[in-house]
Amino acid sequence: MTNYLGSLRQFILWLDGPLDEVSSRTISHYIDFLIREELKPKTINCHLQRIREFYHYLTQQQEGAITNPVRKGYSLRMPKPLPKHLRQEEVDILFKTIKTCRDQAMFMLMLRCGLRVAEVAGLTLGAIDLRRRRLMIHDTKWGRDRVVYVSDDALRALGDYLRVRPPSRSQKVFLNQKGPYRGQPLTIRGIKKRMEYYAKKTHLKVSCHQLRHTMATQMLNADAELVTIQDLLGHSWITTTQRYCRVSNRKVERDYYKAMEVVMQRTTYNQSRS
Repeated sequence: MTNYLGSLRQFILWLDGPLDEVSSRTISHYIDFLIREELKPKTINCHLQRIREFYHYLTQQQEGAITNPVRKGYSLRMPKPLPKHLRQEEVDILFKTIKTCRDQAMFMLMLRCGLRVAEVAGLTLGAIDLRRRRLMIHDTKWGRDRVVYVSDDALRALGDYLRVRPPSRSQKVFLNQKGPYRGQPLTIRGIKKRMEYYAKKTHLKVSCHQLRHTMATQMLNADAELVTIQDLLGHSWITTTQRYCRVSNRKVERDYYKAMEVVMQRTTYNQSRS
């Protein structure tokens, strides 16, 4: 309540005119004022939400005589956090802790193939081509299919699990191994709970999606092309994949020194001629 009243007080003190004459243009000017005050987008959106609620109350009291100047969905775009990836030593700690074949295979597919947790949960036996070392993935986010390829260690982990996979009528690859649900498909929540278990055991801040981010960052650092990573991850827009460039400092460093060697060679050549 204190924050609500504080936002309204600040708005009314700033306002140069009656409340019933406030328009969407006035709100735009107020947003500019809040930006100049160096408020963060999240804080500004909170102010807008409180003003919207206040005008909603007024419109009800005045039976529509006042128009709400803060339109629904009117807010500043929130900056998206950079993808978080694991360092190699953290990856090593995590996978040394995972002892079961099933969990090794699940999380190795996220790390090496960049699969989403929903894609791992939905993976079927028919989608696996061990001979050609690839998987056909149904993109649960955008409804498209894509092919991903399987590294040596991921192929080994997947093969080890398939040899001990419980018998089941289900075509889903990853199954519950114990209890009354033995042989039934493992759910998205079930996979996440396994990761939560290993995170607690290793004292690492790790999630399933971080393994996917780690795969993208490692490939970029290994000089893979952005369009290749985009295709493997199933991103619709290259701008989504480009966000990994902002966390991939090793590649930036290598590219810098490689380019500078060429620059310096040309500089030395020109100086020697003069």
